[in-house]
Amino acid sequence: MGTVPINSGERSTMKLSLFDDYRLGVWGLDDTIVDVTSALDGSVRPMDRMNALIEDWEKLESEVRDAATTAGVTRSGVVFRAPQPRPTKIVAAPVNHGPHRDEMIAAGAFTSGTAGTIETYVGFLKAPSSIVGPDGSIEHPAPGRRVDYEGELGVVMGRRARRVSRSDALAHVFGYVPLVDVTLRGQEDRPFRKSFDTFTPLGPAIVTVDEIPDPAKLEIELSLNGKVRQAGRVADLIYDVPRLIEVYSAAMTLEPGDIIASGTPDGVGPVTPGDELSLTVSHLPTLTIPVISAAG
Repeated sequence: MGTVPINSGERSTMKLSLFDDYRLGVWGLDDTIVDVTSALDGSVRPMDRMNALIEDWEKLESEVRDAATTAGVTRSGVVFRAPQPRPTKIVAAPVNHGPHRDEMIAAGAFTSGTAGTIETYVGFLKAPSSIVGPDGSIEHPAPGRRVDYEGELGVVMGRRARRVSRSDALAHVFGYVPLVDVTLRGQEDRPFRKSFDTFTPLGPAIVTVDEIPDPAKLEIELSLNGKVRQAGRVADLIYDVPRLIEVYSAAMTLEPGDIIASGTPDGVGPVTPGDELSLTVSHLPTLTIPVISAAG
């Protein structure tokens, strides 16, 4: 289907996805998605297309933004993949939300207000292979083991960041994406328990940073089987998004396309096979994904 241009002086809303056979798309008019894969070099591998777009964003932005003012194929007729399946790393913030820290203390998980939280552990890495999109499922790996949902704002880096100051941090962000940090409870090391295949659902789209100048104004709501379980504010992060970028980039270079899982609100709880999660971050499209048994 061809695109239908319109005459508009308004700045288009930028929602970027990978769909079907990892075609690169921008959300267009009338509930459609416009295929902009041809803007990339033809040698780019399908799962690397979002990385290629981010790295060449200054050159490609105008073309992609123009495409967002047209109509493409109906979004309900495509299969949405994880919009960023190939970051070099996922860096996650442990217990980085004030009300979540308070519920952990109340549950006896910590002996003080900071032990076990971000002030102590700062961050951890999740395997990029744990990423799954709305086309997949969260696979519960072991009967008898507790697996929890943690709805979060995902931060997608747009520029290489090394020793970036807090004041300059948001200039290095490409956009934001709904992200669930799934966790197997137990005594194993945190990166192991959070890196199972399918334990980082994200999508269905990245919303570019120019649409969200202040991520602290965003709100997070996660529903389990239609019932709201988490409802929190990004403003309640202990280390806000600029601080996370400052701290993490002091230790490791954050590459374009890398993802930061910024922290979950209170209301964390278990999932079992047969459940369905829906995560809504304000101004971002909702992520809905089922839970199945890894054995079946």
